[in-house]
Amino acid sequence: MLKTEYIEYLDGDTVLEAYIAYDEDATEKKPCVLIGHDWSGRREYACAAAERMADLGYVGFAADVYGKGVFGKDGDAEGNAALMMPFVNDRNLLRRRMQAALVAARTLSQVDDSNIGAIGYCFGGMAVLELARSGADVKGVASVHGLLGQGDAPSHDIQASVLCLHGHEDPMVPPEQVLAFETEMTAAQVDWQVHVYGRTMHAFTNPAANNPDFGTLYSQTANIRAEQALANFFRELFEDTPPLDVAP
Repeated sequence: MLKTEYIEYLDGDTVLEAYIAYDEDATEKKPCVLIGHDWSGRREYACAAAERMADLGYVGFAADVYGKGVFGKDGDAEGNAALMMPFVNDRNLLRRRMQAALVAARTLSQVDDSNIGAIGYCFGGMAVLELARSGADVKGVASVHGLLGQGDAPSHDIQASVLCLHGHEDPMVPPEQVLAFETEMTAAQVDWQVHVYGRTMHAFTNPAANNPDFGTLYSQTANIRAEQALANFFRELFEDTPPLDVAP
């Protein structure tokens, strides 16, 4: 049976609040997938993603970057940007928040701490990529319509496999940024994938996204494809399915 709850954890003196979802009838520890939230904070959208991970047999851990009780609003681009930009501009701070979530997840009695991955949506895509760039010991991270550009913090040895699911018509991540990301991952000798969905904008997995003038639009087709890609990615990571050989 699916069980959900909120737990508090800390980054220094900052209190953060995660939402976790898991099968309370499970008799053994399960892999855990951290969820990085969009620019409006750890709201229903991130919590629903944690529940989807629980449905796949994992522990879903919707992380909190902003702090307990700090949320933006749908449609408030200015307010959401004000919440997000301190972390965009200070990638070390963003990495610290994600590493705090990783530490908290590893302490959960339901979690197999040797099998941890992460998914991030929009701003959360940047967050999980920064977790990977920090050299964190996670098996893989997946960015879903995430922001791909490097920030002010140097990359360390990336241990994680990386999956990016991207809409080709996303005005926030133009093709040149995708190419730069691919070049970065190749130079770092990462096991990486980029899936690009044609005629697809930013936020394509979010049913509330309906502002094509701003560049955000839900796509049922791309969302279905993305969920299948995510399920395949984590199955490969957690069930020890060897990836195909890639060129050195």
